[in-house]
Amino acid sequence: MKLSRIALAGGVAASTVLLVAGPAAAHVSVQPVGEAAKGGYATLNFKVPNERDQASTVKVEVNFPADHPLSSVTPQAVPGWKITIDKSKLDKPLDVHGKKITEAVSKVTWTADDGEIAPGYFQQFPVSVGALPEDADQLVFKAIQTYDNKEVVRWIEEPEAGGDEPDSPAPVLKLTAAAEDGHGGAAGDDHKAADSDAPTGKSSTAASSSSDTTARTLGIIGIVIGIAGVAFGVLAGRRRSA
Repeated sequence: MKLSRIALAGGVAASTVLLVAGPAAAHVSVQPVGEAAKGGYATLNFKVPNERDQASTVKVEVNFPADHPLSSVTPQAVPGWKITIDKSKLDKPLDVHGKKITEAVSKVTWTADDGEIAPGYFQQFPVSVGALPEDADQLVFKAIQTYDNKEVVRWIEEPEAGGDEPDSPAPVLKLTAAAEDGHGGAAGDDHKAADSDAPTGKSSTAASSSSDTTARTLGIIGIVIGIAGVAFGVLAGRRRSA
């Protein structure tokens, strides 16, 4: 009985911590999968929690920064949600791989279609974006959350450096230093290194041949050891019989 009371008290205390800490951290946020390197591409997760006890979230709008337009924005399908993409003309076209981009995504909207974010739950909305700007340390995505009781919460307040967090902060994506290959990863350098080591394919062939020879040698040694073990076992058995 005493243990049950202790467990019950612990559970109540834990619930209280969650209830107290929940509202302070329960706001729309954005996090990259891995890193969001300047000049590279990344997958972003917009995390939307439900802050209401008697209403469900049925619509989420994310506005993309106009001061740093992204040439590529591709949302991932989310079961139970319909996706709408709005684009706007750019005052200054973007040059992407020699191609002029005259418009960019300005907003992505997810509307519940046989789906919702119920009280006590959250939903993530993944989006692949790029190329991330090289002349910025962060990107601000202003978001609007709509509940099924018609309540609208605007997560649009930009946080100030060194200041307190606003009541309705906008999701902020922190950008990391540009990768060595300039494409959000060092894979390009790895490929270059491989090409310089084997420009005609001879080095890779030699390495493969060396690996095969080593494998065969180890295999033969293993067979010899196995035969020796069997022979030793047979001799030992004969000695016991004698």
